[in-house]
Amino acid sequence: MTAPRTLRGEPGGLTTLLRAALPAVPGVNRLPGIRKGSAGDFRGLAFTREGVVVERARVEAYAAVCGFPRRDVVPVPFPHLLAFPLHMAVMSDPAFPYAAIGMVHVENVITAHRAVGIGETLDVTTSVAPPRPHARGVLLDFTTTVSAAGETAWESTSTYLRRGRSVAGDQAPGLEVPDPPTGGVEWRLPADLGRTYAAVSGDANPIHLHPLTAKALGFPRQIAHGMWTLARSVAAIENRLPDAVTVEVAFKKPVLLPGTVRYAAQQGDAGWSFAMTNPKDGSPHLLGRTTPA
Repeated sequence: MTAPRTLRGEPGGLTTLLRAALPAVPGVNRLPGIRKGSAGDFRGLAFTREGVVVERARVEAYAAVCGFPRRDVVPVPFPHLLAFPLHMAVMSDPAFPYAAIGMVHVENVITAHRAVGIGETLDVTTSVAPPRPHARGVLLDFTTTVSAAGETAWESTSTYLRRGRSVAGDQAPGLEVPDPPTGGVEWRLPADLGRTYAAVSGDANPIHLHPLTAKALGFPRQIAHGMWTLARSVAAIENRLPDAVTVEVAFKKPVLLPGTVRYAAQQGDAGWSFAMTNPKDGSPHLLGRTTPA
């Protein structure tokens, strides 16, 4: 793993999305500067952002979209937004051996070591290690650390599946949530939810925006962001969680928009478990649990 490279300002936008998408275009993906390196040669990559200020307006816009109350500290999943430009920088880098289009977010683990206040200045670093084996391809772990004055306040691991040829090694078991909760409440999700969340998160992946752009990438219509389903699930119980908490989720099936989901949560000895499911057949969209950190 090389030392982290520094990203300046607020990266993102159409230029970043274009750089991330071009390696998936046949012919174009062979051009210098776009051509990806070999998976066998990949030893890791890291980027960092320094002096990132937590802005109240952005936090409140995120809270409104995801169902959190207005507070002077950020919602538990919010720092992921500060890391997302680093995820895109990694995926669009020629040294990263896979195109961003086609990467499937399958799991996410967040650990908040303390509450992060609005107005804090943070340093954010994301690194990705060489791929791990999976039955349908490879897994890539994007590990993020958010620190203030040299002390880690928040960290996460976002695991992506890239379908195709695998790599050697033993497969690790995925997140399991035994006896997920049932019952609960139904939430009706609007057709423009993906566009609304994209506006506050910076994640404008075409699969989330419009029926035509989603169909071009193999979906019947646009789908909700996985990190929105995580955030909305946590928002329903966040006032009962400690400031220092770990949240683990597995993303199972996409949520088509517009659509209806059922949400249920239950408290156990070790923390909370929760599930977002299809109300018609009970199949899971998301399974998760929390534990004190």
